[in-house]
Amino acid sequence: MPQPNESKNKTSTGLKWLGGGAAMLLLKGKAIISLLKLGKIAGPLISMMFSIGAYALIYPWQFAIGFVLLLFVHELGHVIAAKRIGLPVSAPLFIPFLGALITMKKQPLDAKMEAYVAFGGPILGSAGAAVVFAFAYYYHSPLLYSLAYVGFLLNLINLLPIHPLDGGRIATAVTRWLWLVGLVGGLGVIIYLKSVLFLIIWVLFAYDLYKKYISRKKNSQVRTLLLRFLIPVEHLREQGYLIPGPEHTRELPFTTYSDLERQQYIGIRYESLDYYGTARLPVQSIIDKVKLTRLEHITEETGLHLNALCEVQYTVFENDKYYDVPVSYRWKYGAAYAVLAGGIGYLMYLVHVVGNVNL
Repeated sequence: MPQPNESKNKTSTGLKWLGGGAAMLLLKGKAIISLLKLGKIAGPLISMMFSIGAYALIYPWQFAIGFVLLLFVHELGHVIAAKRIGLPVSAPLFIPFLGALITMKKQPLDAKMEAYVAFGGPILGSAGAAVVFAFAYYYHSPLLYSLAYVGFLLNLINLLPIHPLDGGRIATAVTRWLWLVGLVGGLGVIIYLKSVLFLIIWVLFAYDLYKKYISRKKNSQVRTLLLRFLIPVEHLREQGYLIPGPEHTRELPFTTYSDLERQQYIGIRYESLDYYGTARLPVQSIIDKVKLTRLEHITEETGLHLNALCEVQYTVFENDKYYDVPVSYRWKYGAAYAVLAGGIGYLMYLVHVVGNVNL
């Protein structure tokens, strides 16, 4: 890989730390993405130009352009794979020193679909790096050799079985035991690359595994959620109906449903007050019961209302069927995963030997 000038060493170190800090913001929220989404075309183009400029502060501008284009080819592979199975996705967005990403507008139905989309990036991304390798060999270009090497390296690292990397998503359709391999292998990559960004990704991945499996028993315990519903009762009072007092309690009938985005809602019915209200649930849940615990009388411009405080008892629903993949597909995806990783590793070795390139 081309080395930066000595005068830029401090800038390089500072930018890498900034990239690591930005990674936390990216993984915990979508503020950066929202700022970049100026339009279907404008957002990706602006983010691409911004990334090229940022990388050009450290590396030659030719390398910066080629590197961002390889990122684009990788993300384009995900877009093509998603479109083939009918999953709507956003255009690629680029974040300096973090890479690039697409966002799914609709979640995959199962692990097989998730893995299919994940395969698209490393396959097309490695094909793009192979094209660069061919041009490097033909023109005897050290710059192109370095670019090809980095392209293969990034696609290979992406195949580590760690969420949210592509390998972590592929592992969901092969075997989740690969995630343990990712935990160990990830530490090796962190030590080798000395990457703050990858350290953040690894820590978040380890914490996610802890929540899914170590603390899973806690998730099976009954939880309580407090919901408030504002019930208009002025029309009932005018008709002479008896309005319940603040200390009135009772169990209420309820229904639950989910929309196409898998957001779950609960609907409660208070029949004597001719009221039906809905509220969003924070997670997919199995509802045990809904109990009215208190009624607050509130007078507004439209008349008397009851502020109903309801206690919802529920357990978190763990959908393990998401990971139910036919054995034949597990073998196919597992073989493809091994061949792809091995092939990329071999091509990296060829670039190293032919182009005399080292990281």
